Amino acid sequence: MIKVVFIDDHEMVRIGVASYLSAQPDIEVIGEADNGRTGVELVLELRPDIVLMDLVMKEMDGIEATSKIIEQWPEAKIIVVTSFLDDEKVYPALEAGATSYMLKTSKASDIANAVRATYSGQPVLEPEVTGKMMMKMRQKQPVLPHEELTEREMEVLLLMTEGKSNQEIADELFIALKTVKTHVSNILSKLQVQDRTQAVIYAFKHSLVK
Repeated sequence: MIKVVFIDDHEMVRIGVASYLSAQPDIEVIGEADNGRTGVELVLELRPDIVLMDLVMKEMDGIEATSKIIEQWPEAKIIVVTSFLDDEKVYPALEAGATSYMLKTSKASDIANAVRATYSGQPVLEPEVTGKMMMKMRQKQPVLPHEELTEREMEVLLLMTEGKSNQEIADELFIALKTVKTHVSNILSKLQVQDRTQAVIYAFKHSLVK
């Protein structure tokens, strides 16, 4: 039996979802709270398998409540159930330690399935939340200078590592000498180096040469 504590200041939401969950053969709602402060105390006392956490509440919001629970009980599995999808709620909630993130517009059956999945160690995120997290991860990952090079610029750089002159590169790629010079200039700028020698050293240092 999966034991659940539900923390939400909307009584009708608590009644509706809690009733549905309690009707499930494998889920039992063992406690409810209408604010974060009381919710933290209840969770730490009952140690449920799953905590359903609203975000916007009086006295203590869900983000702070989640943080306090995780601080004192790192193994807690918290599912955010909220109406909000803005960045100011999603990121802080997950960073505070929430395992899963659901919307109140979700079907009660979806929340029940999220309870089961989270209990089994599988985080459940709304598709919009997944998209936001992917975007944030991409923003956090530093872009290396050579990743800014176009396919043609990379070709020119690799030929430069072979010691080929601009004219030889132009002949091999069947492009104008002026075009090669433009590519070389762009390569030096993007790699943030002063000359061809430094560009070649960069290429070897970053294993661009196979």
